[in-house]
Amino acid sequence: MTPASSRNPDTSPDIFRTQQQRIHSEPQAGNYNEHLNKLRAAVLGANDGIVSVAATVVGVAGATAHRGSIFLVAAAAVSAGALSMALGEYVSVSSQKDSQQALIDLETRELQDMPEEEFEELVEILQEKGMSRDTARSAARELTQKNALKAHLDFELGLDEEDIPSPMGAAIASALAFFVGSMLPTLAILLPPAQIAIPVTFGVVLVALALTGWLGARLGGSPHRLRAATRLVVGGALALAATFAIGTLLGTGAVG
Repeated sequence: MTPASSRNPDTSPDIFRTQQQRIHSEPQAGNYNEHLNKLRAAVLGANDGIVSVAATVVGVAGATAHRGSIFLVAAAAVSAGALSMALGEYVSVSSQKDSQQALIDLETRELQDMPEEEFEELVEILQEKGMSRDTARSAARELTQKNALKAHLDFELGLDEEDIPSPMGAAIASALAFFVGSMLPTLAILLPPAQIAIPVTFGVVLVALALTGWLGARLGGSPHRLRAATRLVVGGALALAATFAIGTLLGTGAVG
């Protein structure tokens, strides 16, 4: 006859402790992924600054070589873009924060109004993760005694009440990322001599897009990093060529 421990290994204390260790390690992995996502968002924000401002200043440079005009347009594009990114991120993260807080408040009320039903729900969730019923009940009881709200938020909703995003922080980070990216085409178009400013801007921007495309793919976990970089470079080149052509045509028409 097969020993009871072989038929039901999940009920042993050692296995229980191992499962608890895995449970507690999951939020750490989630935080790590969240940090990567934030870094990837910063790269994409910088990429937006590079492309949008580069396309704007190259288009204006196609119409006029007057440095003062190019500088004013660049300053307006950088300011408008950074503020737009900040506002959009603030609204988005504020909505996310409100939704998370509403879920936390709902879970708090449910734990107060029907603790037994919530306990059984936690047991079922732990069973779905591979625990036997006895082990799941023991784990649920220990988690409930330690911090019932934290346990239910984690296992039911994948939330952490201490990790609610900051709308203002996200807005500032997004604006800074855009600003840093936008400085590259701005300086590339203004610093070199007028005769080579446009070719230099094209070259600098396309190299930067290749780097941000590769880095964004790497942070996103994609194995196709060269493809991502190439796609971004081709798209950026087309955008710059289009705005330069339009600026040149408008400048010629204005002169005529």
